[in-house]
Amino acid sequence: MSYDLAVWEGVRPADDKIAIQTFNDLYDRFIGAGKAQPPTERIAAYVAALLERWCDLTEDEDETSPWSTGPLIGEASGPLVYFPMRWSMAEEASAFAAQLAQSMGLACFDPQMNQLRP
Repeated sequence: MSYDLAVWEGVRPADDKIAIQTFNDLYDRFIGAGKAQPPTERIAAYVAALLERWCDLTEDEDETSPWSTGPLIGEASGPLVYFPMRWSMAEEASAFAAQLAQSMGLACFDPQMNQLRP
């Protein structure tokens, strides 16, 4: 079981309803149906900052990484990164990821709850 987050470039949506629409549009344009593109500079920098905190799953010899897939940058496409994390570490890792996104001027969305992360 995993917990997913979506982080993207752009103005933070005004409410959860707009965030759902924005996420669905970005997902369809950049991830769905094999439409992957290289990540933007800001998204690549965000992923790099996540990996400064926890190693990539591909380098995780001690099973300390919260990421469920690797390499983590592979979950990024254009202005969007949609990434899973292990359920057992989701609370800590998602809080860090949401705070980091906010500090970098990125929107953070919880697709399980259909709501923006504070």
